[in-house]
Amino acid sequence: MDMFIGEFKHTTDAKGRVSIPSIFREDLGESFYITKGLDKSLFVFTQSEWDRFQEKLQNVPLTNKTGRAFTRFFYAGATKCSLDKSGRILIPQNLRDFAEIGKEILVIGAGSRVEIWSEEIWNQYNEDELSYDELADNMEELGI
Repeated sequence: MDMFIGEFKHTTDAKGRVSIPSIFREDLGESFYITKGLDKSLFVFTQSEWDRFQEKLQNVPLTNKTGRAFTRFFYAGATKCSLDKSGRILIPQNLRDFAEIGKEILVIGAGSRVEIWSEEIWNQYNEDELSYDELADNMEELGI
């Protein structure tokens, strides 16, 4: 399993392309998936991680209303992409709109995936979320 770590500031160009940090490129592979994420971010999955995630989604019972909504949320926004010769990807307009991506963005490692954030939303998220002490206290509940 690939491990993505780090925080990198980048800009989008007029066409909606963004450079993927070189440290992530090899592990992302030849093709990978980008989709709507949580907290107004975009999730980028390697092919193998996408396959694991997709398997979990396929096991959600069709009779579960919340499960259907969650599955639709991720699949409807998903697109398969690959890097161009300059190490960039084109983020589709619907995903840029969803994540409110403008010129300034952050590309962050989030363990098994990469996340793409509007710089403004990333900064707001970090200001508005629980304090680091509260986060640490909650990790105990997760067994960390």
